[in-house]
Amino acid sequence: MTTKTKEPGVFSRLLRYAVKYKWGMLSGLFFVLVTTVVTTGNTLLIRYYIDQHIEDGVTRIALVIMLFNFGMVIIRAVSSYLSEFLFAKVAYATVRDLRLAAFSNIQQLGMSYFDQTPAGAIVSRLTNDTQAVADMFATVFQSFLKSGFIFVATLVAMFSLSWQLTLFVLLFLPVIWGSVALYRHFSEELVTQTRQKLSEINVKLSESIEGMRIIQAFRQEGRLTDEFEAINEEHMLYANRTINVNSFFLRPAMSLLKILAYAMILTYFGLNWQTSTFSAGLIYAFIQYVSQLFDPLIEVTQNYATLQTSMISAKRVFEMIDRDDYEPHQAGQDFEITRGDVVFDKVSFSYDGKKDVLKNISFTVKQGETIAFVGSTGSGKSSIINLFMRFYEYERGQITIDGHDIKDYSQDALRRQTGLVLQDPFLYHGTIASNIQMYQDISREEVEVAARFVDAHDFISALPAGYDNPVSERGTSYSSGQRQLLAFARTMATEPKILILDEATANIDSETEEIIQGSLRKMRQGRTTIAIAHRLSTIQDANCIYVLDKGEIIESGTHEELLALGGTYHKMYQLQAGMMEKA
Repeated sequence: MTTKTKEPGVFSRLLRYAVKYKWGMLSGLFFVLVTTVVTTGNTLLIRYYIDQHIEDGVTRIALVIMLFNFGMVIIRAVSSYLSEFLFAKVAYATVRDLRLAAFSNIQQLGMSYFDQTPAGAIVSRLTNDTQAVADMFATVFQSFLKSGFIFVATLVAMFSLSWQLTLFVLLFLPVIWGSVALYRHFSEELVTQTRQKLSEINVKLSESIEGMRIIQAFRQEGRLTDEFEAINEEHMLYANRTINVNSFFLRPAMSLLKILAYAMILTYFGLNWQTSTFSAGLIYAFIQYVSQLFDPLIEVTQNYATLQTSMISAKRVFEMIDRDDYEPHQAGQDFEITRGDVVFDKVSFSYDGKKDVLKNISFTVKQGETIAFVGSTGSGKSSIINLFMRFYEYERGQITIDGHDIKDYSQDALRRQTGLVLQDPFLYHGTIASNIQMYQDISREEVEVAARFVDAHDFISALPAGYDNPVSERGTSYSSGQRQLLAFARTMATEPKILILDEATANIDSETEEIIQGSLRKMRQGRTTIAIAHRLSTIQDANCIYVLDKGEIIESGTHEELLALGGTYHKMYQLQAGMMEKA
């Protein structure tokens, strides 16, 4: 896997996402400029009134100036609101695009990524980290622009009033920049660790919720609570350290410098009031501008913490977007699976590139035939299915369907004509019908036909809402047999040419198994079927049974031939038969 994300380019990449909404940004920028002009001009207006008209009392021009001042305050409030509103719209539109880009890329990644990455960590990047980016655009970006404009406009106004005093005030800027540089140095690792611990909290939450039945069954609530508290404590520790750094280098430090600047200016005015030519209005304006000069700096430094968090979060999101360990590539030639004849020819495969889990696997299965793989855990049964379904890439050997290399088919043609039924069928939140249809171009009538075909129609019809009966996440309100029948119906709705059964009856009770077996027999008719079997009784009628051990085929033949051979299969069969007799 390679990633292209480099930190210096993170902000420019974010801007490329935001530039799609340039008119919203330009409109927000316009209102920032309006706020800047009004804020700076209002001080000059009050200075003019103090110097020219305060001694006149309540006059018409005083009332006009007062009304004008009130109008400028209203304009400032409205323009500030509109700028924040527009930047917030751009922010959430940009984050929507970021989430879509990340999620779309995740959909294309190979199974190895999901094998190595906890689900909670993925969820954290798509939710918490993207929300941090939204905070940057909604508040920080707008704040930085407004503060920058006000800072420049204020400096220009201060120089026009007294360039000498302005230079004195500017002596504080290197101290401010130094404080920000120190903050970044001390906080970067703390912010990174805080985000990492938040991701770990999500991982622990996701894992605990999914495994709640096991946790309660084995009375592990206390242990899980302690583990969660340990991670939570570490997150709080890093968060508190970040707050301490913020408190020392950011707002309090800026506020102290602001007070020192006030003290310096007031001391200067106090010592020189008799000889200076400064008017009362000018002194008022200068003091206001000093406040106006430091306030943007305080706001910027205060938001710098949010900016740094957002940039680190954006980097984590871009790392997800930039992942290129995609599922195996398909040439996409114009081939269609017509018969479903499958050939594995000396296929070897390794997950880590070091240890082979499959070694020179060869077999042939023709249309209408059923073959089965049996063997102990880790023998390589599921790996054969993973390669055939193109979840993982292989480099040694060849797999063909109807004489064409499996890599030459388009992914759509391959997946459309291959039906996969897993040991633990996954049902989505929705309805019975939506889980069978899987949002494909399948009519309601075809859904019902598929359900009838696999003998699921009777139990579906007995439900309160029939095919519209709700399905909770993972279908926990249905029995394992019912979930499996729905998975069968989902598979048969597309009328595949090839059927893959990955221990489809492993979790089914004996009574339900008879129904399932009847459905399976109908499903297999006329189709190429590759089955992984745990219960040997379910594959006795297979055309050929392959016994795997440590990634190699050590025995093959029909049920009767393998029993007569007296080898590994014979021992497995006797062991299961003995267990059934004891039961």
